[in-house]
Amino acid sequence: MTVGIKKTTYAVLFLLLTGLLHKLFPIPQQTATYEISRHQYQDKLYGFWLGQNIGNWTGLITEMDKVGTEATLPFYTDDDWGQPDLKAMWGEYVPHADRIDFYFQRQGTPWGADDDTDIEYMYLYLHHSLQTGKLSAEQIREGWLKHIYSETDAPLYKKFANSKPQIENFLWESNQTARELMEQGMLPPHTSEPANNSKYMMIDAQLTTEIFGLLAPGRPDIALDIARLPIGTTAKYDAQWIAEFYVVMHCLTSVVDSNISLKEQTQWLADQASQRLPKGSTAAAVYRFVADHYQNNPHKNNWELTRDAIYQRYQLDAQDGYEYRQPFDAVINFAASLVSLFYGEGDIVRTLQIGTLAGWDSDNPTATWGGLLGFMLGKQGVEQAFGQSNLSDTYWIHRTRRNFPDQTENQAGENSLTGIAKMAVEVVDTVVIEQMHGAVDAQSNRWIIPAK
Repeated sequence: MTVGIKKTTYAVLFLLLTGLLHKLFPIPQQTATYEISRHQYQDKLYGFWLGQNIGNWTGLITEMDKVGTEATLPFYTDDDWGQPDLKAMWGEYVPHADRIDFYFQRQGTPWGADDDTDIEYMYLYLHHSLQTGKLSAEQIREGWLKHIYSETDAPLYKKFANSKPQIENFLWESNQTARELMEQGMLPPHTSEPANNSKYMMIDAQLTTEIFGLLAPGRPDIALDIARLPIGTTAKYDAQWIAEFYVVMHCLTSVVDSNISLKEQTQWLADQASQRLPKGSTAAAVYRFVADHYQNNPHKNNWELTRDAIYQRYQLDAQDGYEYRQPFDAVINFAASLVSLFYGEGDIVRTLQIGTLAGWDSDNPTATWGGLLGFMLGKQGVEQAFGQSNLSDTYWIHRTRRNFPDQTENQAGENSLTGIAKMAVEVVDTVVIEQMHGAVDAQSNRWIIPAK
């Protein structure tokens, strides 16, 4: 008995001493990591910018044509593809196309900046020029005031050859209010507080912050952290959570199983991102409604059925805590965006076609999904999907914004898509090292990223 007690005592003392030693001299724990090719990522980023521009300028053809008011009904359907474009709700046609069809810009003419791409370009440039993986509120404010015109210092713009020139700073809704507040000295995220910005529930953040998901490949925690202030510049509550949904989707494209179909990949991405939406929120309810309506629809080509159900449930019946106010609302456009994502089933051509016809602020979902699917496909994949070659490689940021260096002095526009993709890769370098505490392996040209 005494021997047993001694043995037990020694064993306890040994365990206590071992625990004490581990505390004093901890054994380094091996952290799981994953690797991503910088070369392949740059090609994917090219695909992102190419797909986003195709989606943006295709969706612009029908932007605000069909917003569910008596004057704009009935909504577009598949039968309207290839037909003449109708006037937007403000009574004008777009200047770049007269039919509802895919829009492509050819070599020699740059892709024009628009609000679905230009603020993302600005944020990317700020990260790159300031050599930081995370922008401060002061840096965001200074960047906005330097690169975005006000309503008084913007140049004259002629929408049509025979139209009267007018001042245009290409800011709308919450973006416009946020800039005005910044000019008064206010910093993000105060610029999106409801007491300061009555437009905080508009669509703005959805179309200006997706790129932060691509700057932190595979790490939603880091992506959401570096996107927090840019999203908080213009969005609060459901509009904020919806923007975060898109950031997470873009972030996880780097780690989605590439062995499954694009349909399965996009649905997995959406499901993962939807878990970020707070339970009980309108955004979460909208996601569940659209996802279930798609799943329960036996006719997967009849996307119009779900779009019409969204119109009835949200614009007319004000369900799930949402009260429709404007066709720029974040919520109604989130619902429309999900229609094109689910029914597009990973096919970039079909996704952009549905997004263009779905209604409301149609260039937003098309730019978003054009960018995400373009990233997944890469440059060549985008060209092959649309059966196109000789597409423009340059970008005209000064169409809408100002004070950026000209990186393509011998070409129209201020940068090339190749140059933008390279700039983004260099920003990811900074994010990997500074925010993720990972490494850039120069020998293999790969990022070594610690898993969360």
